[in-house]
Amino acid sequence: MLGGGKIHGFINMDFFGGSREPYDSLLRIRTAGLEINWENTSVMFGQDKPLIAPREPNSLAQVGLSPLTGAGNLWVWQPQMRVEQRLHLDERTSFRAQMGLIGTREVYGYVPPAYASSLQNQRPALQGRFSLAHNLDDERRIEIGSGFDTSTTHVAGATVPSRALAFDWFANPWRKLEFSGAFFRGQNLANLGGIGQGFTIVDYENVIPVHSDGGWTQLSFLVAPRLTFNLFGGQQDNRNRDLRYYGVDKNQAYAANLMFRLAPNVILSLETGQVRTTYLGVGNRLINRHDLSFAYLF
Repeated sequence: MLGGGKIHGFINMDFFGGSREPYDSLLRIRTAGLEINWENTSVMFGQDKPLIAPREPNSLAQVGLSPLTGAGNLWVWQPQMRVEQRLHLDERTSFRAQMGLIGTREVYGYVPPAYASSLQNQRPALQGRFSLAHNLDDERRIEIGSGFDTSTTHVAGATVPSRALAFDWFANPWRKLEFSGAFFRGQNLANLGGIGQGFTIVDYENVIPVHSDGGWTQLSFLVAPRLTFNLFGGQQDNRNRDLRYYGVDKNQAYAANLMFRLAPNVILSLETGQVRTTYLGVGNRLINRHDLSFAYLF
């Protein structure tokens, strides 16, 4: 207990680090945090998804990176500090206001070698999210949220704004059906997990932010107590005039999976999907995938 608050911790790890060759798989922390919860207020310190993108699709096949990475899911796990305030409007309706200071990871991949040393690889960001939730009954609820992100990138003697507005939702109007997703619009979003470059360097002190919009959605059907069917898809669309030749114009992905609970802690999943990437001036590239996954819940 701390001032009447309860302390709670969480950690999520994998072995995706290293080269993934035999004897070279390294333990990696994905998300972790320490939370202090009071009756209507919480404080969290740790590493997690962006505050403006709290949801993601259900998949056991995509684990090294979050599902729909680069196709509508802003996912990059970032060090952060959050403050949350909750208001109970009535017995079934509540409102949450969250603010966070985030440490962004700037991306070197699209920086020409001549300017690589000028990129400041970590920058602070301010994020906020506000959500409204209503419980229809003990099993059904609806929640909608909206948030913002603001930071700046320093590269090639220029200050490049990074801005995002986001909207997310969850609803299960019928206990066997869940509908969730997110939408975003902004500029210079590679530091949040967007695909392609966040900016284009024209010359020294002349840098253009790449404008993007995107999102994802998922339908989940609770077919039976131990069987769930998930269908999801998403995309990110970068503005063409902000890109150079061979830049990523659009990235789209969709997939479907069945998850069957073999035992209380064991899940079997079959998943199939496709990723379609459009490069400016080059055309489309397709990747089909089919996955069999097992998971043990600790």
